[in-house]
Amino acid sequence: MTVWLTGLPSSGKSTIATDFAKRMKGAYPTEVLDGDVVRREFFPELGYSKEDRTENVRRIGAMAALLARHGVIVVVPVIAPYQEARTQVRRRHEEQGIDFIEVFVDADLETCMNRDVKGLYQRARSGEISGLTGYDDPYEPPESPALHLETARTPLESCVDRLDTLVRLRMERRP
Repeated sequence: MTVWLTGLPSSGKSTIATDFAKRMKGAYPTEVLDGDVVRREFFPELGYSKEDRTENVRRIGAMAALLARHGVIVVVPVIAPYQEARTQVRRRHEEQGIDFIEVFVDADLETCMNRDVKGLYQRARSGEISGLTGYDDPYEPPESPALHLETARTPLESCVDRLDTLVRLRMERRP
């Protein structure tokens, strides 16, 4: 299965993914495809235009499907700002009989700006960068995620607990 965590920069996607993967260690083969790492290591030629962001999501989705077909729980913390791109990834998974769980890692812009894990919001405020998702570029929240984690109000451990419960329930339902 693929567990797709989407949300604004600094909303908590990678932190949740990492803690969840640690929890799964030993129980199920699990791999995290962190959006920043995959982009840097595999697709450095892609920029941040709408077309490049959509292509990045498509490629990461294809990698996730490949791993999931081989019995891996693939956890994908990636902004994926456009609903249509996420829908295409879901469709690809469904066509291949792969379970796809979309998780909205939701934190308001103020919380994300205060966290500013990578310093992106500070760079955007100073004019050093533009096109930051949720700041001066659009982010389209999921229309009906399987799980909605409000990370500004919910402790990390509770978010991971909720994700763990959902994934284990889905694993139990498998034929």
